[in-house]
Amino acid sequence: MAGKFYAVKKGRKPGIYFNWDDCKRQTFGFPGAVYKSFKTKEEAKDFLNPSENEKLLIDEHTLIAYVDGSFDAAVGQFSYGMVMLYEEKERYYAKKFQDEELAVMRNVAGEIKGSEAAMKYAIEHGFSKIAIYYDYAGIEKWPLGEWKTNKKGTKAYKAFYDEQKDKLQVKFVKVKGHSNDKYNDIADQLAKSALGIGDGTFVKKSGNEWERK
Repeated sequence: MAGKFYAVKKGRKPGIYFNWDDCKRQTFGFPGAVYKSFKTKEEAKDFLNPSENEKLLIDEHTLIAYVDGSFDAAVGQFSYGMVMLYEEKERYYAKKFQDEELAVMRNVAGEIKGSEAAMKYAIEHGFSKIAIYYDYAGIEKWPLGEWKTNKKGTKAYKAFYDEQKDKLQVKFVKVKGHSNDKYNDIADQLAKSALGIGDGTFVKKSGNEWERK
């Protein structure tokens, strides 16, 4: 009886393997490999099944959010920038943080905070579905359990998502950073603006809300 079951979701040959050597052959050197070990075969099967994230369709009732993070090494602060798209309008938000422990994650800490802020916003404004567009893979993989959460920030992020997922359907959508994606670029500029290192396009309106100059 195998002590562990290794589920390979993305690799040379996806499936369930009964020892690490077989799993490694399918994942080692494979770009973007996704795999995880489990104590039971049932858990491994659940991991391989399409997630709710993959099933969730984006429609006219879905809040669209673009998030990005920034970091200022000179002062040890990080921030998020967030663009909300609904009712045919663009809404801009950004906020900076000072937290030495989280700051070791640099701009990723900001992107995590942006993802959390997007979920909070959706719930507070009565949305039941949100699509969060991001450019760092962990924004999706940590909450969905595909990456281990071994830092304070990632553990808190996973716990936050677990608390919200029964109230809000969340679809994570990966975009390529620095690829001239309009709203990803805006989120990036907003995050920089919150740290005072933006290009002057955005100015603070009130609270975490910003507007174009």
